[in-house]
Amino acid sequence: ALALAALAALVAVKYYRDGEAARQQELALKSLGNEGLFLFSSLDTNNDLYLSPEEFKPIAEKLTGVAPVSEFEEEEVPDPSGETLSVVAKFQPLVMETMTKSKDGFLGISHVALSGLRNWTAPAVPMSVMLARQFKAFLPPKNKLDLGDPWWIIPSELNIFTGYLSNNRFYPPPSKGKEVIIHRLLSMFHPRPFVKTRFAPQGAVACIQAISTFYYTIAFRIHAEFQLNEPPDFPFWFSPGQFTGHIILSKDSSHVREFKLFVPNNRSLNVDMEWLYGASESSNMEVDIGYLPQMELESTGPSVPSVIHDENGNVIDSRDPSGEPIQFVFEEITWQQEIPWEEAAQKLEVAMYPFKKVSYLPFTQAFERAKAEKKLVHSILLWGALDDHSGNSANHCLPLSTPGSGRTLRETVLESSPILALLNESFISSWSLVKELEELQSNRENEFHSKLADLHLEKYSFPVEMIICLPNGTVVHHINANYFLDITSMKPEDAESNIFSFSTNFEDPSTATYLQFLKEGLQRAKPYLQ
Repeated sequence: ALALAALAALVAVKYYRDGEAARQQELALKSLGNEGLFLFSSLDTNNDLYLSPEEFKPIAEKLTGVAPVSEFEEEEVPDPSGETLSVVAKFQPLVMETMTKSKDGFLGISHVALSGLRNWTAPAVPMSVMLARQFKAFLPPKNKLDLGDPWWIIPSELNIFTGYLSNNRFYPPPSKGKEVIIHRLLSMFHPRPFVKTRFAPQGAVACIQAISTFYYTIAFRIHAEFQLNEPPDFPFWFSPGQFTGHIILSKDSSHVREFKLFVPNNRSLNVDMEWLYGASESSNMEVDIGYLPQMELESTGPSVPSVIHDENGNVIDSRDPSGEPIQFVFEEITWQQEIPWEEAAQKLEVAMYPFKKVSYLPFTQAFERAKAEKKLVHSILLWGALDDHSGNSANHCLPLSTPGSGRTLRETVLESSPILALLNESFISSWSLVKELEELQSNRENEFHSKLADLHLEKYSFPVEMIICLPNGTVVHHINANYFLDITSMKPEDAESNIFSFSTNFEDPSTATYLQFLKEGLQRAKPYLQ
């Protein structure tokens, strides 16, 4: 009886709190209106309908023009004899003509929505001088001292089960710990970088690429994004596919020999953009992808002492008698162990995306390899990239609840052990952008490659198509991601009449169904391969 009474009391308290929260929300809406409540909610990070000083800080900074130093930065007391590193930012704005919406002249898209994008034509801070010791965030932990063994500088806190972070935000949360240096670096491009992206995988990962007696070369990969708009406009998210690069620094972080960070520009599309059209989280969202020619940071040279001492410890002038800066001579680094950049980058990619334990070759190379090894091609054709953040559009170009994305595939079936095993054993895998295959299709210099692209595009339906084909390009099986996710969300009894039925060997219906898709492809290919 006491237990029942306690349970009833808990239910009553919850009912009262829910009712009180709804009443407060209604009062706030009446007081502020839709757009006012939208702005308030973007600042109210814990959704308690009160703004703490910490939550109000972005507005205070905007009104006063003064940004207080974060707690972490206050702890970084500059060493008077420490070294400083000069970093320059290089930026070429997004090529607007590469956006899909440009084909109809951005019809129906307000000029205000794209104002933050159109006005971003140069880096916010063209050059910055930083303390060398701030880059200690890139040093490896003691248990990650082997070449190519990745660790997280900033761990990802999201996965397929946790969902994603709110779109309704304008100002980044305060940086802490190792986030501070990443935030400061990215702020050279734009004043509002979000070090943690709304979608998984978040964060920053690194590995050792080379080791000498006193130095490391560290390769790294960062997933971050920018908020280009401010109130009263609605949020506009700008998400480069990835930031990658390397740093050569001493093992005690006192000296940085070299630093470079950049957005890869080797594919035809490398940025995802999403913007809201209303004052609520459930408002319509427009999505597009485009091409960014250049976004990079690079050190102008090695870090140098901020104060120079002679052999007796006396401070001396940093310029020689003729007024020229003193030139420093740095010893040559002899690397004792190293791995190629491509290998380090692949290790980082697998850490971010476990599905990349299977090699995904470029489109035409996949068919060459399949012919040589007498295997089938497992191909994924999609609107945005499969292995970076410019692929999130493949999900969000539809209403947010709509399935059918490369993001969903890569976080579920493509990284499951049974699928990885079968793909490695029997297939050569590849993924391609629709835009790239359209270009290949129209290129008549190589008729075979053009035909391969043509056969793929014949079977493509928006947003993602999974295709199994012979080395000559003949498609033996294919399934659209929307359809695949629809049938795997059915109850087993409802799916029995479907062309794909569930296997009892695996509890996860997505894995079981994709496994069956691959096996049926192998079965259908047998007459052609004999």
